[in-house]
Amino acid sequence: MAKRDVKKVVLAYSGGLDTSVILKWLQVTYGCEVVTFTADLGQGEELEPARAKAQMAGVKQIFIEDVQEEFVRDFVFPMFRANALYEGLYLLGTSIARPLIAKRQIEIAHQVGADAVAHGATGKGNDQVRFELSYNALDPAIKVIAPWREWELNSRTALIDFAEKHQIPIAKDKRGEAPFSVDANLLHISAEGKVLEDPWEEAPDYVYSRTVDPEKAPDKAEYVEVEFLKGDAVAVNGQKLSPAALLARLNELGGKHGIGRLDLLENRFVGMKSRGIYETPGGTILHAAHRGIEQVTLDRGAAHLKDELMPRYAELIYNGFWFAPEREMLQALIDKSQEHVEGTVRLKLYKGSVNVVGRKSPKSLYSLAHVTFEEDSVYDQFDAQGFIRLNALRLKLLKRRG
Repeated sequence: MAKRDVKKVVLAYSGGLDTSVILKWLQVTYGCEVVTFTADLGQGEELEPARAKAQMAGVKQIFIEDVQEEFVRDFVFPMFRANALYEGLYLLGTSIARPLIAKRQIEIAHQVGADAVAHGATGKGNDQVRFELSYNALDPAIKVIAPWREWELNSRTALIDFAEKHQIPIAKDKRGEAPFSVDANLLHISAEGKVLEDPWEEAPDYVYSRTVDPEKAPDKAEYVEVEFLKGDAVAVNGQKLSPAALLARLNELGGKHGIGRLDLLENRFVGMKSRGIYETPGGTILHAAHRGIEQVTLDRGAAHLKDELMPRYAELIYNGFWFAPEREMLQALIDKSQEHVEGTVRLKLYKGSVNVVGRKSPKSLYSLAHVTFEEDSVYDQFDAQGFIRLNALRLKLLKRRG
């Protein structure tokens, strides 16, 4: 791509060192107008300083938007209906945020007449793939700029030198090497790199910020009730809450009891293994609660089919295919399964663990009359004899063949 071809670019901008350098680099290298977009995903940081930094850099069109409700309602909740876990453990907190950011970048690009979008993801990670697959799915004609794959600023020192040369403000704690890299939103916070790069070494306590050490959590268990309607959580302890407010409330409860910590050595889409430390307190509670309500409302065939499809669905999100037709097809199937997933789940929170201890639903498929060990009049135990004989027939024939 000839650099002179770009006239206006929408940059996913956090206001941190990397994206502040990228902003100036775009202006210097491409000679283009830069529009910044900063998404409030519930990361818990003050975002107005990003506006001041963008203004200082001469940016005329600055977008700072609170997208927390959209994030939870349209991205997190659909994913949780699937009970999605990447490699059986990871609740996909970073992965699920990228398509929303990309979507808003494209919408803003159309609004302001920009011909390009840019992101700050490195050439080693998954996020570059997630951003760019989303961009291309939403606007095949948009130009994409990935500075980390183009520039020669290949170290923290080089970034700081560039920032000082162009009078870009640098927070004092950024002048040295950061101990680890952090990504945060309302669903989770993650840390990777530096002190975490040796997978044999236990992560130091200071890496964790959203959850108390389970060993230091309250000595008394706490019970919480989560109410569901059509597969989505709608209330906590009887209080109706919006999607974002509900997740925030579960985060408070989970963080207090040290719930949702994960030390994972995962397989990146780009081919390498990496170690991440994840904290997903509210999401961990929500995942357990959703499985609990499905236990009592989902038919066995539907439940087992969902479990078979879940790894594929989770991998699609992890790899950046949120807007791909196969993810949308799977979502339609998953959403169909949730039509009668409603009721209340009671969970016990204690020192890092969350356990389902009760569930009830007006759409329950649980029948005490059929399952009781006491005398009943609805189930003839003799029927099981023919059922077993038919299922054993092929095993007998195989054995006789020798």
